[in-house]
Amino acid sequence: MTTQQNTALDTLIGLTREALDRATKLLANERRTQEQVQQQLNILNQYRLEYGRRLQQSLQQGMDPASLLNYRAFLSSLDTAVLQANQALRSQQQKVDNQQQQWREERRRLHSYDTLLERRRLADDLLAYKAEQKANDEYGMRANRNNNGFR
Repeated sequence: MTTQQNTALDTLIGLTREALDRATKLLANERRTQEQVQQQLNILNQYRLEYGRRLQQSLQQGMDPASLLNYRAFLSSLDTAVLQANQALRSQQQKVDNQQQQWREERRRLHSYDTLLERRRLADDLLAYKAEQKANDEYGMRANRNNNGFR
């Protein structure tokens, strides 16, 4: 393999490693964001359950109509917030999936370049071995001719 080919392949490998590093960082960020969105959803769900229990307790103890309307309006707003949080979680999951696909693609590309480099190194090693073998054969033939000439 020529030096120019080595340099070009080394450059491609370096650029691909950088792209893989960036994809890894982006994937980690998207996963962190997903965890945060999931935590927010969990908090909203817990909050919704707690206020639902409070409403049940208040209804059992007796509640004036204005308080009942306030509780129901508040629970309705919590339900809306839970729906929005679920949508945000689905959206974030899609971002994670997309970034994970990008990460896999960069990893596959790097593996391909590494495989190509390894094949070229093996081919170079084979050429060097054959050249060495040829040189040894020529040396052996010369040595044999010189030894035959001295007898």
